[in-house]
Amino acid sequence: MEQTIRVGGHARGLAATGRTDRWWVGTLLTLLGLTGFVAYATWAAFQPGHFFHDPYISPFSSPLLFVRPGAAGAAPLQHAWFGAWPSWWPSWLPASPSLLILIFPLSFRLTCYYFRKAYYRAYAASPPGCAVGALPRSEYRGETGLLIFQNLHRYALYFILVFMVVHYYDTFWAFFRDGVFGVGVGSIVLTIDAALLTLYVFGCHSWRHLLGGKLDCFSCDASSRLRHGAWRKASILNASHGLFGWLSLFWVAFSDYYVRMVSMGRIHDFSTWG
Repeated sequence: MEQTIRVGGHARGLAATGRTDRWWVGTLLTLLGLTGFVAYATWAAFQPGHFFHDPYISPFSSPLLFVRPGAAGAAPLQHAWFGAWPSWWPSWLPASPSLLILIFPLSFRLTCYYFRKAYYRAYAASPPGCAVGALPRSEYRGETGLLIFQNLHRYALYFILVFMVVHYYDTFWAFFRDGVFGVGVGSIVLTIDAALLTLYVFGCHSWRHLLGGKLDCFSCDASSRLRHGAWRKASILNASHGLFGWLSLFWVAFSDYYVRMVSMGRIHDFSTWG
């Protein structure tokens, strides 16, 4: 009888496995989902305009560092942190605010513990699933390889916390047009975006570790008890970290799409402003 060669208890060879379920479905959906997001985000990042429709600004372009005055669908100059588009910007690159800031949220997601597993399986087949054979490799380099980059996750966390504050600032002003309070579909879309980002970030392993990962005693004093309570709440969110990661990933792309379509006049934004 032919026997399967196993290494470390697993079948050897790409996609070799003793599993009888459709394990490849999840990997395929992950591949399609990540590829779709990367394709859309890349396209959107190279669009110089239509990231603003009063009072909405796309989360792909916020914080808004510079604005090219006169660009179609661009925010007014006073919305930019540093004013008009800089003269040092290469002429062969579009004057897109997204190109200046997307590296920060992307670095957080790329180094996220959950999304590491997602793209290791979907793109590198390393492995393509639990108890499924991976692509053969000569050696495992661990911390001397890609994980050097992955360990930047703890620092990317600080940047994404700043982005969260900015998103809530934008969300607040999404309820005011010309100083008049109101509610539009865009206001709700951006509010959901900020909420999903919050759930994703506050369920992050690095955030959880920051709250209580270094505590040796959970009840020694008031401070440790407070941090332990916060750590337990973060642990609840951490249990659904992957779900919040996907929801926030989808919704931030949808938020950009919605603002872009309204700015281009292809979608009517129903609102109390009329």
